[in-house]
Amino acid sequence: MYNLERRRVVLGVGGSVAAYKAVDLASQLTRLGAQVDAVLTKAATRFVTPLSFTSVTLRPAYVDMFEASLREPEVHVRLGREADVVVVAPATASLLARLALGIAQELISLTVLCTRAPLVVCPAMDSHMWEHPTTQGHVRTLQERGAVVVGPEVGRLASGQVGMGRLAERETIIGAVRYVLGQRYGDLIGRRIVVTAGGTQEPIDPVRYISNHSSGKMGYAVAEAARDRGAQVTLVTAPTALPDPYGVQVVRVCTALEMREAVMEACRGAHALIMAAAVADFRPAQAAPAKIKRGEREAITLELVRNPDILAETASFPHLVRVGFAAETEDLLANAHRKLVERRLDLVVANDVTAPGSGFGTDTNKVVIVGRHGAQELPLMSKYEVGCHVLDHVARILAEKGEP
Repeated sequence: MYNLERRRVVLGVGGSVAAYKAVDLASQLTRLGAQVDAVLTKAATRFVTPLSFTSVTLRPAYVDMFEASLREPEVHVRLGREADVVVVAPATASLLARLALGIAQELISLTVLCTRAPLVVCPAMDSHMWEHPTTQGHVRTLQERGAVVVGPEVGRLASGQVGMGRLAERETIIGAVRYVLGQRYGDLIGRRIVVTAGGTQEPIDPVRYISNHSSGKMGYAVAEAARDRGAQVTLVTAPTALPDPYGVQVVRVCTALEMREAVMEACRGAHALIMAAAVADFRPAQAAPAKIKRGEREAITLELVRNPDILAETASFPHLVRVGFAAETEDLLANAHRKLVERRLDLVVANDVTAPGSGFGTDTNKVVIVGRHGAQELPLMSKYEVGCHVLDHVARILAEKGEP
């Protein structure tokens, strides 16, 4: 279910003050099920120790290629051969140069030369070093060979200055690792999947709007799960506080009308639509051009008009696998079956938003997946896990339809 489970990750650590973040990265990768082999440059040991990595990965950490070869000859060959992905984080300017030029003077550059696994490089250095034409040339060389370069980001640097050169955030790096693994091993490679997320906002005036409690977490989790299985994902999202998932095309909208336009465009040539967004059923007939003042009025009256049924309109794409979500407070199965039939859907994912851990804004969900041939009730689980189960059904339906 998780594309990191039992995957072999070689984590190269360069000699940067950001090396301490690599310990946390190794720890999180391990918690997600990966087997992580840390390979440190000698310079990296001036900032962190091999024991730090061994403590969180429960696996040996490597530094000196000659000492490592005394215990296991040709260790770099084995590490490169067994790796599912090689991640270099942080990658200093000098380490980037060695990787680009094939200068194998330490264990990590030797391993990169030996591997046929995808390479993820995460630079970290002073902004002037990053912007130097030599560094940029090495980055282009690595990218031309297929390496995925993640970051750097703008932030406070070791020099005390603020600029481009900060190591990418842990979750961004993990998203990139999941992305490259999905592109190599996923069961949805070649599929285009559209996912919607968040609650639309229907303006009353320039400062007020009608919306709902949707956080967007379910839709974002589905998008990430689809990415991790190799799909080409377009995420059409109403406003949320969530960061963009790595490797996902994000289309931002605000209102239901904007979402309809974006969804209809994204569904051209797509294989599946998973409609997890909470689209407002109604909108004000006319938004006030200026802020409505309270004044002396005790009440105001809003005329509401019905928003389009986006999911129903996508029936115009006959080969599209269409999945709807139903957030209910009562009669869960009856309402889910009604939505399945009325909108001619392939699946409906229904949940009782009043149940503990299953409402808006939570990281977990408890759903029933209702299809044309029955229903599958799932226990409380993370929204990412729910997304994986939904995609299992989508993959099966695509196979049954024989969609190329």
